[in-house]
Amino acid sequence: MIKGLCKIGNNVIAIQLLRLMVERGCKPDVVTYSNIIDSLCKDKMIDDAFKLFNEMVFQKRISPDVITYNCLIYGLCNLGRLDESSKMLQEMVDVGISPNVQTFSILVDAFCKDGKVDEAEDVINIMLDRGIVPDIVTYNSLIDGYCLRGEMSKAKTIFNTMVFRGLVPNIVTYNSLLNGYCKSLKIDEAMDLFNEITIKGLKQDVVTYGTMIQGLFQVGRCGDARKLFDEMHAKGQMPSQLTYGISLEGLCNNHQLEEALSLFHLVGDSKLNSDVVVYNILIDGASKCGKLDIAKTLFEDLTNKGWHPNVRTYSVMISGLCREGLVGDAKELFLKMEDSGCPPNCVTYNVLLQGYLKNKHYDDVEMLLHEMDERCYSLDATTLSMLLDKIAARSLDNTSLELIGKLVPKELIEGPNFSPK
Repeated sequence: MIKGLCKIGNNVIAIQLLRLMVERGCKPDVVTYSNIIDSLCKDKMIDDAFKLFNEMVFQKRISPDVITYNCLIYGLCNLGRLDESSKMLQEMVDVGISPNVQTFSILVDAFCKDGKVDEAEDVINIMLDRGIVPDIVTYNSLIDGYCLRGEMSKAKTIFNTMVFRGLVPNIVTYNSLLNGYCKSLKIDEAMDLFNEITIKGLKQDVVTYGTMIQGLFQVGRCGDARKLFDEMHAKGQMPSQLTYGISLEGLCNNHQLEEALSLFHLVGDSKLNSDVVVYNILIDGASKCGKLDIAKTLFEDLTNKGWHPNVRTYSVMISGLCREGLVGDAKELFLKMEDSGCPPNCVTYNVLLQGYLKNKHYDDVEMLLHEMDERCYSLDATTLSMLLDKIAARSLDNTSLELIGKLVPKELIEGPNFSPK
């Protein structure tokens, strides 16, 4: 019962059931506690997990096992607390519990996701020294780590090592390599790998297609990307919301607005179009292509369907209006946001400020800066540069410098080239 409750994320009832079994004289064991600790860690409730762990060890005198420690190590890693997770590894060794391949795989994955691939390699060396052989999960994490850093030669070396040791690459392995090649814009190598998947008897999944489609769009091969999108559908692999979004955004970024709209209308009233994100992509794409009338129609269509534009929707619409010099309309839409229950965020303020500066609406600039100060928002690098340029050109009064200085984020102030004077 406790395991079932934990699987559906009902930790509160699971803990209540733990208390009830104790009241009724049924002694919980390490499995009982580990189930709840695991669920708490997966829900990022690490402090509660440790309280239960301490209760188990010091009050109930129940010895933890390797699974208990793995749960806690995963929980710490999931929150980016890698130093503490390494200490937990040492603690389990000190109390005589041998870590298993899963323990090390959790750490390898966490280090790789944090960009610390060298530390991940060190963990694997410790594994090997202890006579524990890395499995496919361990190697997949390491390959992904190198791919995320764009170090494809090292990723391929790990891949070859894995195969040499008798492990068969799975679709996760290929997806990581494919992603690495695409991000490095090595599309021919990526396409070779994409075709190799079928030769190896594996089946491309939605992640494989999405990665390859995005890579093709990044190098401007829109026709090939769209062909792959259609092929995916023909093979019975239904596009996910992410893959669909990648396709629309790729077409828009390559100034293929008509193709994007054609795909949008082809999909029609399916679930894929029941997301504000889709409208955001198309509104932004239409605005950047100078088709503000289409952007406005899409914005109206969104609200007519009874959906609520989010802050991103408003921001891209305001940006498009400013781009066309319609600053008054942009300001009006900006003021409507608060009334619509969608207050502007830092990005919205920066977008409108840039619009004011580009279109020489200097009277509104200081008021907007004061509002940003009140909301504790920061200037981005582009807006800051524009403001300083306008002050240098005497378009803005230099009395605004003190206020601007308050809105500069710490990382920009500490930059080597920053000088408010």
